[in-house]
Amino acid sequence: MMSFATRCLSIVAISLLVAACQSAPQVANLPTDDLVSAFRQLEQSLAGGQLDDAESQLNALQQRASGDTRLEQYQRQLAEAYLLQGQQALQSGDLNSAATALSRARSLMPQAPALTTGLDGAIAQARETEQTTAAQARKAADQAASRAEAARLEQARQLRLAAEHQAAVLKATQPTSAPAKARAKLIDPATASSVVPLPMLDKQDNERLRSLLDTVAEDVVAFRCAVRIEVRQAKDFPWVAALLNARIKRLDPSFNARLSQAIKPGQVPQLVLTPHR
Repeated sequence: MMSFATRCLSIVAISLLVAACQSAPQVANLPTDDLVSAFRQLEQSLAGGQLDDAESQLNALQQRASGDTRLEQYQRQLAEAYLLQGQQALQSGDLNSAATALSRARSLMPQAPALTTGLDGAIAQARETEQTTAAQARKAADQAASRAEAARLEQARQLRLAAEHQAAVLKATQPTSAPAKARAKLIDPATASSVVPLPMLDKQDNERLRSLLDTVAEDVVAFRCAVRIEVRQAKDFPWVAALLNARIKRLDPSFNARLSQAIKPGQVPQLVLTPHR
């Protein structure tokens, strides 16, 4: 009788245990809180210095959980991380990166301008120093260029003076050569006057007349001759005078020939050339 009761109690206990197990909550199968995971990822990005990722994650959390009090804490941490990044960039001389980091820190904490005042002033001072240094460098470069140009001009002047002096010395030491003595073509410069016949004027051979007057003009210009044109008829004088004067002007436009006429009907036409003495 006792053993039967014991068995019944055991069966009841086992049944109650199974029922309890079936009705107990399965903790291992509960879904994980998405916000907890998101905040954990944000903390990891901040700790690892991945500020761009952290800012994107913070923006996402601000949209999903705008009333969560933890957001302000992480926003401030991210702003301070950007300020630290800006200080490091400033120390390395990268003013653009420092200014970018400062701008992002301000956008995160617009209600706390004092937070960024120190870095802002340091960047402004660094930019002023950079501009001053650049201006001084430009001024020094301009002054150096001006000095170099002045030196070049002075050197060129000295070389020109030396060349002019050398040319003057050479000219002074060279013997003065007498101008080449003109050679007469038709006249004898040693005599008072020379006669050049013009028989082609009677034959109206103008081609030979022009050829002869070419040579006569050379002697007239070379020896500054006065010319008397002796012809049979008065009408022949202007013709011969015009031909001769044109050739004289072609050789020496500044020379004004002294031409005169003589009418001698019984004589072969001729020119009487008298050199200037």
